Amino acid sequence: MKKILGIGNALVDILVHIDNDEILDRLGLQKGGMEMIDSQRKREILEVIAGMPQTLATGGSTSNTIHGLARLGAEAGYIGKVGNDKMGQLFREGCTRFGVIPHLIESKEDTGVAITFISSNAERTFATYLGAAATMQPDEVDEQILDNYDIIHIEGYLIFNHDLILSVCQKAKEHGLQISMDMASYNLIESNLDFVKMLLRDYVDIIFANEEEAKAFAGVENVEALHVLSESCPIAIVKVGKDGSYIKMNGEVTTISPVDAQRIDTTGAGDIYASGFLYGYINGYNALKSGNLASYLSSRLIEYVGAKLPDEVWSEVEKLK
Repeated sequence: MKKILGIGNALVDILVHIDNDEILDRLGLQKGGMEMIDSQRKREILEVIAGMPQTLATGGSTSNTIHGLARLGAEAGYIGKVGNDKMGQLFREGCTRFGVIPHLIESKEDTGVAITFISSNAERTFATYLGAAATMQPDEVDEQILDNYDIIHIEGYLIFNHDLILSVCQKAKEHGLQISMDMASYNLIESNLDFVKMLLRDYVDIIFANEEEAKAFAGVENVEALHVLSESCPIAIVKVGKDGSYIKMNGEVTTISPVDAQRIDTTGAGDIYASGFLYGYINGYNALKSGNLASYLSSRLIEYVGAKLPDEVWSEVEKLK
């Protein structure tokens, strides 16, 4: 089985359930929104929620995907940057607990956190501090690590750091790896379109996009966007939410049907979709079987709060592999 390495923003998710909007108003957070915060703002928020029940888990888009791959049984590693602090240790332990090999860079900055307030109707409000994750530099990535893997999955949020993502792509190709990438955000694609087009044309072998991201890249929607993406990438995937997804692989389009689910929280659904597809890919599954596994995982995830599936669901997944 091929081995997969991930690289992205290493964050710790801090999940806080709230009964009403009082604490959001107190903190000046817009319900349902996402605010990027600095270290002082982070400390203020953490002080306010200090006495409230919290759930902590490793986070970040690619970290979620690699976690899913490890739970499926793939050999997987992760590159990220964390602080030499409690949250950094928690991130490291969260990797090793589920079989992910951590290739973590240590920083003097605090480990990044995504503080998430979950309202009674499952609406989520984010305050995100990138911290150490935002300071990762090209020369900090040990390219010898690449010799131990066959595929690298790159977080689209790294696109804000052109030098880093380009260096990683160049080194990956020099070491013979295939490159998989998730587009991450349509805003990011729109503001870096020429750069993203260059990455897909020159480096990326597998691209994941949701319908908004695909449209931002291609200027058209759904299957038409899939065809545009496939002109640059050998394997293109466009996810269209409750309508399923489309995969173009070996020149053929495969339509993946959605799986019925009770929609509670969509956070991480795209990340675990990538886990399912990539697991199928490294095991030689065809597009339909890989896509169906990906669709099942993402549909089950949205039935729970948070970006990780509970243990009992993973035992059910074994039957589908």
